[in-house]
Amino acid sequence: MKEIVQRIKESVQVILDQKYGYKTEVNDILVNETKPEFRGNYTVVLFSIGKMLKSNPDSLGKGLGESLLEADRDLFAGFNVIKGFLNLEISDGLLLDFLHGQFQNPEYGVKPPNGRRVMVEYSSPNTNKPLHLGHLRNNFLGWSVAALYKANGYDVIKSCIANDRGIHICKSMLAWKLYAHGATPESTGIKGDHFVGDYYVLFGAELKKQVADLVATGLTKEQAEKNAPLTKGAQQMLVDWEAGDPETIALWKMMNAWVYAGFDVTYRRIGSDFDKIYYESETYLPGKDLVEEGLRKNVFYQKDDGSVWIDLREDGLDEKIVQRSDGTAVYMTQDIGLAVRKYEEYHMDQSIYVVADEQNYHFKVLKLICQKLRLPSAAGIFHLSYGLVELPSGRMKTREGTVVDADDIIDEMNKIAEQHTNELGKVDDFNPEERTELYDTIGLGALKFFLLRVDPRKRMVFNPDESIDFHGFTGPFVQYTHARIKSILRKETVGSYSANAYSALLPLEKELIIALEKYAALLQTACIEMNPSLVANYAFSLAKIFNSFYVEHSVGRAESEDKKQLRLRICLLTANSLKSAMGILGIRVPERM
Repeated sequence: MKEIVQRIKESVQVILDQKYGYKTEVNDILVNETKPEFRGNYTVVLFSIGKMLKSNPDSLGKGLGESLLEADRDLFAGFNVIKGFLNLEISDGLLLDFLHGQFQNPEYGVKPPNGRRVMVEYSSPNTNKPLHLGHLRNNFLGWSVAALYKANGYDVIKSCIANDRGIHICKSMLAWKLYAHGATPESTGIKGDHFVGDYYVLFGAELKKQVADLVATGLTKEQAEKNAPLTKGAQQMLVDWEAGDPETIALWKMMNAWVYAGFDVTYRRIGSDFDKIYYESETYLPGKDLVEEGLRKNVFYQKDDGSVWIDLREDGLDEKIVQRSDGTAVYMTQDIGLAVRKYEEYHMDQSIYVVADEQNYHFKVLKLICQKLRLPSAAGIFHLSYGLVELPSGRMKTREGTVVDADDIIDEMNKIAEQHTNELGKVDDFNPEERTELYDTIGLGALKFFLLRVDPRKRMVFNPDESIDFHGFTGPFVQYTHARIKSILRKETVGSYSANAYSALLPLEKELIIALEKYAALLQTACIEMNPSLVANYAFSLAKIFNSFYVEHSVGRAESEDKKQLRLRICLLTANSLKSAMGILGIRVPERM
């Protein structure tokens, strides 16, 4: 069945053309939800149309409403006009037809395959430190956007680029070589990614000491940072790595293996997965070949020191380095090579990079470079820029050791979930294993929901305690609503129903069915906008409406058997929709809480 809002727009379009001779595009017709203080379900905004027709909006609304009612009584049950707004009432029959057609469909809202392919790249960690809170927003956002595309019929490839080479990796390697005395994750009992990350932080601390010593000799801070032994040592290690020095390569492989083992544990905990993992160490060489090609085509130019640049000032940007003077690659080098490799392997229609807004300039340059090199991958490049996550105490900084590691925040969320759940006395019927799973479901669900409920383009502050409130705008509130519905459905059986034997839908019944009907269109809009926060907000709103409905109307002790069956169908479709919406966010919903 076509979505109600779309049907309203098309009906209005036809009448405007036939009755008023006014031709307009369907998407130019503005239809909103009717405000609670007015009677109606959907509102057509008439001001711009009235202006074009040189007609009084109230007179236009009355004529349009009468024509709509006459043309489609299956859709419309009534209307009223208030100050240029045409408020339309949707017929109970149409809503009941929708309910009876979808209440057993767990895939309601999911579109069939459309033949288009999308790659979503997310996570993309450096192998010199563990995943942190910012990576969690990245992973949750990327995974959820991929789920949205899949739900809308796209063939989706979830990818990750491991930034496993570069100066930052060499810093951890050099610090381990100088200060570890042979220690390993196994010998220390420290998870591999945390172990390596500690040496990256140690490098920063020791470099700070060296810089201070050099500044004391009369050098400027900039000169000191450039000439510090640790800085020069890390730079030489990068040159040795690109030259294939056996000792350097062996150290690199060993430390990266420690990090990957740690990453895998965290990815399993958070439910993040990938169809394809790329490695910068395998993509930077094709990028360097493209740099050579760009030099031949005069897309790039070489400075006297041997470094290679592109001049984008005519495009409103600046000059950007694509290869260092010592011949080593920069991030841009490998990103050019990766863009080509992705397209050659998958020929996707769109390549989405989920990367924080700190890299907005980088991705503008990447797309321009690919366009100037006439690469077939250029057209599909899209940077899904998102805001950074901060704590109430302020912004995190890796080199200063103030970052909140992902594993630590997950552990904290599970503890908070345990505390809140026990305070509410909701675990008496659970055995120890079930309790552990429940705490993990609630804790991780709260974390994901809180990080996804905000528009991805906005920066946000994460507050663990606020995220897990069972009565607030949280994942646990939605999870508890789902569990409440499943409890009802365990006690009652959805049976036969006489469609013609119902009394008029009560206001909350009607409001809930209308909210359920919006889900399919919501999934489409969230996909187009690449915005999972729309799904989170929808799930919360649906849960709120259901709880109001449940408080007002009994299901098991309904006025009649037909009314009971009607409400059971509403319950079942609500449970399915909440499970589906939360699933798009990567959140499990428990059967009981």
